[in-house]
Amino acid sequence: MKKVDISVGQLVDEVKSGEIQLPVMQRRYVWRAKQVRDLLDSLYRGYPSGSILVWETPGSQPTKGFAVENAVSPFAAQKLLLDGQQRLTSLVAVLEGRAVQVRGRKTPIDILFNLEHPEGLVSGAGLPGDEEDDDSEEEPDEDEEDDDVLEEWLKTAVFVVAAKSIAAKPNWVSVSEVFKAADNTAFLERAGITEFKDPRIARYNARLQRLRNIREYPYVMHVLDKGMSYEEVTEIFVRVNSQGTKLRGSDLAMAQITVRWPESLKILEAYQKKLAERQFRLDLGTFVRAVVMLATDQCRFRTVAKIPLEKLHEGWEKAQRGLDYATHFLKENCDIEDSVLLSSPFYVLAIAYLAVIRNEEFSEQEERQLAHWVRVASAKGRYSRGSSETLLDEDLATIRGRDPVRGLLETLRQQFGRLDFEVGDITGKNARSPIFSLLFVALRNAEAKDWKTGLKISLGDTGRRHKIQFHHIFPKARIKHHYDRREVNEIANLAFIGGGSNQKISAKHPHEYLAAVVAERGKNALEAQCVPTDSALHDIDRYRDFLVERRQRLVDRLNHFVGVVPG
Repeated sequence: MKKVDISVGQLVDEVKSGEIQLPVMQRRYVWRAKQVRDLLDSLYRGYPSGSILVWETPGSQPTKGFAVENAVSPFAAQKLLLDGQQRLTSLVAVLEGRAVQVRGRKTPIDILFNLEHPEGLVSGAGLPGDEEDDDSEEEPDEDEEDDDVLEEWLKTAVFVVAAKSIAAKPNWVSVSEVFKAADNTAFLERAGITEFKDPRIARYNARLQRLRNIREYPYVMHVLDKGMSYEEVTEIFVRVNSQGTKLRGSDLAMAQITVRWPESLKILEAYQKKLAERQFRLDLGTFVRAVVMLATDQCRFRTVAKIPLEKLHEGWEKAQRGLDYATHFLKENCDIEDSVLLSSPFYVLAIAYLAVIRNEEFSEQEERQLAHWVRVASAKGRYSRGSSETLLDEDLATIRGRDPVRGLLETLRQQFGRLDFEVGDITGKNARSPIFSLLFVALRNAEAKDWKTGLKISLGDTGRRHKIQFHHIFPKARIKHHYDRREVNEIANLAFIGGGSNQKISAKHPHEYLAAVVAERGKNALEAQCVPTDSALHDIDRYRDFLVERRQRLVDRLNHFVGVVPG
């Protein structure tokens, strides 16, 4: 194995030209914008940033595309990237201003650079972009104190994930725009520099040049010999990526499968796209696990390398049938319209396995029992209480038993003690609790609607104005100085409305806007979302009384929706 010194600029050019390609064993691009921000910060400071591992192939090998558009090399021999995909994709995206393909969407990675940043190391923790991904959104409260905190953060930051409010500030510039520009004139003028005597000119020019020098940052590229076989290179890939937490077990399993079945990745990606059209956006790892599960009757990846190719093909044929049934059952029989409403994709796998074992034949009672199991298990977080793989294997064994559906319910009862819900199950819980998703399903089933448009709440793709968000009934800005954060963000203070309605309500006093909802749409508009209609409970000083009343209403609605265990 030889080592080559290579600059960021050269690496970016080789990705663009197609000289560097991705082998089919590679996973998808998974970095979040904050990780790209931190990479740029490290390169800007000249910190170590790992190395690059490629295999210089002797001829044409199966490849997959980068998340950024790149050319296809006309030469049979090429470099396959084994370690460094996340970094190189990010660098091409930012330095070239190219969109990246993430979860089926193309989106730019926009990072801003602070011309007025302080010298020395300052932690970027807590800056915009650090929030965990969340499909729901909160109301746009106007909060002066939060703005003051943000301003303090921005004074110390070098790079941040772009936000409109920050991009509007004259001392913040887009990193991609800097790399596109031939000179600094536009950035200096935007910063308010109007004369040569301005002492900021030299400082800003030096910092912009230092930013552009990221292209000269030196990486060490390790190059595997052309004489190695694809199987040997795959083993190296697995070993390299088994260290630390770079790849999950499913990614490594996928790598081992593609060695013997090169077309498998394209087949799985095509099926993934098919399910996404039904609103079931499942990770490729879920499909890999389904193949292994239906080929070996257990869900762990440790035996993947030993599964015969014929068995893998057979496992995939069964997996498709089972997953087709499972996603249809969840949507039509359980009211689970979107995979995000499940606390784990393992529920899809369990139903798929059961469908194959039972040849998709169930009595009416079993169908109702299975729907009950899905709703309760997901809301209580069955696969989140201990080793999820151990629990799934336990369920697979139950499914192979004499009375599988009743067995699943009995296992669930043994785990949680009861299959209904009590007020204590939601007290103090926030939107990240698995029970929150079941509440959405239960409210939608009860015909809950948006308070302004009258549209039934749904996660369907209805455009930004009607996209469902969770809304603080008592706005945070109104009560955060009176009650602790846990109470403010409790499930009992959350309702589901569209983005446009959320903006209109903003931080209005609940006494004011809830009265308007009742006047415009009647009391049923609130009752459908279990919101107390007693106006006395809409006062700030009665907030805890409001929570007590709504908790009980929500629990009653949940238990009514789930119902008594059939049979």
